[in-house]
Amino acid sequence: MTAEVIRGIVIPFLGTSLGAAMVFFMKGSLHPMVHRALTGFAAGVMVAASIWSLLIPAMDQASDMGSLAFVPAAAGFWIGILFLLLLDHVIPHLHMNGGECEGPKCQLRKTTMLVLAVTLHNLPEGMAVGVVYAGLAEGNTYITAAGALALSLGIAIQNFPEGAIISMPLRAEGVGKPKAFLYGVLSGIVEPLGAFATILAAGVVVPLLPYLLSFAAGAMMYVVVEELIPEMSSGKHSNIGTLFFAAGFTLMMILDVALG
Repeated sequence: MTAEVIRGIVIPFLGTSLGAAMVFFMKGSLHPMVHRALTGFAAGVMVAASIWSLLIPAMDQASDMGSLAFVPAAAGFWIGILFLLLLDHVIPHLHMNGGECEGPKCQLRKTTMLVLAVTLHNLPEGMAVGVVYAGLAEGNTYITAAGALALSLGIAIQNFPEGAIISMPLRAEGVGKPKAFLYGVLSGIVEPLGAFATILAAGVVVPLLPYLLSFAAGAMMYVVVEELIPEMSSGKHSNIGTLFFAAGFTLMMILDVALG
């Protein structure tokens, strides 16, 4: 595994960790408008990454299927949606603005369920990075080093607010700063672990690359529509979430086109 691949896998995790570290520099909890803005920004990045970094490359790689080049993208997309739907039902978790545990009934602590919720958000992102770098490591001509780096940077940028969104509210609830930071970091550890596992299975991954790219896109879009959009649109002045969604989408689009 080259240094370039390792760097690409670690960058998104650093984004989460730096965001979680904001608990040491900021007082109190996140203002609701700030929370909506950060959530909207993360959603915009994820939607743009799903399109430019995952779905379009999936269809490009299936171009030899002619007019049926959309089949792997459509099939993988739906499998990703259904996979996240399954996880949503079998893993107990609690969303930031939710009052009840989702998934199976459980007696887990609120902090644990919040971390599980963000971990669900991060799982498809880790898979996306792993799939792209597995293709790059195997010499896939449709995936460039710059394009893979653009995806890593984009996910790292949207992971920064996610790290803060998990650590700051925990601190406001009385959790100590080091522990709140640790919870924020742990919520993102699934990304590099998932990415490394995907790359180690490159021999299996690469032949199925169009399906796996679109699978990651479907999983990410499920998170956006099911969790992030409702959070960014809740309460008064929800248009701040919409504006930051557009900003995140634009930034990721620019990164992918400029670097890809």
